[in-house]
Amino acid sequence: MSANKERKTRGKPSKVHQLPDNIKAKLDELLREGKLTQSTILDKVNRLIEEAGLDDSDKLSKSGINRYSTNMQTVGQRIAEARAVSEQWVAKLGDKPSGDVSKILIEMVRTIAFDSVLDASNSAEPVHPKFIKDLAIGIEKLEKAATESTKREKEIRKAFAEEAAALVEGAAQQAGLTSDGADAIKREILGIA
Repeated sequence: MSANKERKTRGKPSKVHQLPDNIKAKLDELLREGKLTQSTILDKVNRLIEEAGLDDSDKLSKSGINRYSTNMQTVGQRIAEARAVSEQWVAKLGDKPSGDVSKILIEMVRTIAFDSVLDASNSAEPVHPKFIKDLAIGIEKLEKAATESTKREKEIRKAFAEEAAALVEGAAQQAGLTSDGADAIKREILGIA
């Protein structure tokens, strides 16, 4: 494909993405199943395009279906990897506070943002202002979420410490500790929060 033709089609949705929803859904299903060759799938989808009364120019090519299939596999693999990593962390954290999960997710999004900026800076294409704007808004929201998560965790610890301190104070007085001794234990617990 010439550089001039490539420039004209860049940003334009592929033929696959322009297919009617029912035909695209069938294509996705056939590719996900993995039972048929791409050539067979191509024949079936192009037959559906004919039956729908679409123009011959709407038919898919071998290279088009191959690109779409490769992209679909790449996305599927990334989703599977993300699920596996999430399952490992959830298994590790188990009954630990959900704040830990939030911290992991926030850090993962930070990493994705960093990778996106790195990819954009290494690209020969100029960085689109909308990308910069969206990234800035995303970072702002991410940092706000991190701050809120930390604040919420501190509030939970403080509430737990106050509850524990009140229980300890009552138990200490029942056990015959002086009020000074009970206060010292209470201060110690509240100092942890």
